[in-house]
Amino acid sequence: MRLLVTGGAGYIGSHTCKALAAHGHLPIAYDNLVYGHPWAVRWGPLEIGDIADRHRLDQVIRQYRPEGVIHFAAYAYVGESVKDPGKYYRNNVAGSLTVLEAMRDHGIPYLVFSSTCATYGVPEQIPIPETHPQRPINPYGQSKLMVEQMLRDFQLAYGIQSVSLRYFNAAGADPDGEIGEAHDPETHLIPLALEVAAGQRSHLTIFGDDYDTPDGTCIRDFIHVADLAQAHVLALEALAAGKPLQPAYNLGNGQGFSVREVIATAEAVTGKQIPVQVGARRPGDPPRLVGDATAISRDLNWRPRYTNLAEILQTAWCWQQKRPYFQRPRC
Repeated sequence: MRLLVTGGAGYIGSHTCKALAAHGHLPIAYDNLVYGHPWAVRWGPLEIGDIADRHRLDQVIRQYRPEGVIHFAAYAYVGESVKDPGKYYRNNVAGSLTVLEAMRDHGIPYLVFSSTCATYGVPEQIPIPETHPQRPINPYGQSKLMVEQMLRDFQLAYGIQSVSLRYFNAAGADPDGEIGEAHDPETHLIPLALEVAAGQRSHLTIFGDDYDTPDGTCIRDFIHVADLAQAHVLALEALAAGKPLQPAYNLGNGQGFSVREVIATAEAVTGKQIPVQVGARRPGDPPRLVGDATAISRDLNWRPRYTNLAEILQTAWCWQQKRPYFQRPRC
């Protein structure tokens, strides 16, 4: 299939493009390059454009006639969403509406949506099932929840078949070392820890050590980016095959690691000390987020291949070591 991948030059989008090509599909990366990178687009064409630009979307759709869409393009910084909610509602919600209306008008029938565990808010149970109430505590999670609702409405009104994948903390890098994580600014725990280990930062800040967890730091479920990519491919292929699916699935390892556990594992993997400083809590951070992914395992036979935290970190460390200078962080 020819597939439009919005945000295809980004971290998860580029890994998914590689997985799509490995399955025989043509990924058309559509990205405004605000956070994406041209060097990450290697398995299909790159078309530069914004999801809010309906004219540009129409041009690309007419040129390639995609048979489905995988929709990653979004802003995804929780703290920023609290400080500047309008930016998130304008891009993540209104931009997604533009994509859906373009799909409707061009007759594109399938969409896989990059959603998030942030739609659950503070969990009432661990691990979190898909049936858990969705009560986001930050505008980022709220924006993703709004898009999930739009997908249900567009399916009822226009027959666009979709599935939302709510994933937990994406981590790691392409096992072949061809692409990996490169954000600017970087806010994710694992690459920040590895940048300290590589001597590119002086220390790592722990945002709060007074949570109700065993060591006081937040606990998260880390899922390897290649496993996330594989799930998007399986979901798109299942939609195209007419397989009945749930509206949404969790993607996670089902186990949680605290910030301090991640730092200790990073030190073991790299053989380097990682100095830390403790800062204030970030607004919108729940103490624990661990997912129950049994449903997608049952329905799509998806299981994460990288379940060991050290193995996930090792792929990220290999990428960190080989990144050329122009991809390095500006500290």
